[in-house]
Amino acid sequence: MKTIYDIQQLLKQYGTIIYVGDRLADLQLMESEVTELFRSQLIDIKDYQMALLLLRQEIQKEIDKKKKR
Repeated sequence: MKTIYDIQQLLKQYGTIIYVGDRLADLQLMESEVTELFRSQLIDIKDYQMALLLLRQEIQKEIDKKKKR
């Protein structure tokens, strides 16, 4: 798992498609869904950790963008 797209594909395997229209909200919702998949023992810890790392990096980028405006 290397990109946000990979995380979207992972979520899609479990029937979850996320599009709210706000990038930051989408990323936060994806983080929540990935956490639920891990808690339900549907994904392993390696995938969970990588997904969280990628999502949190992207969330921080979006927050930084909004601060610059």
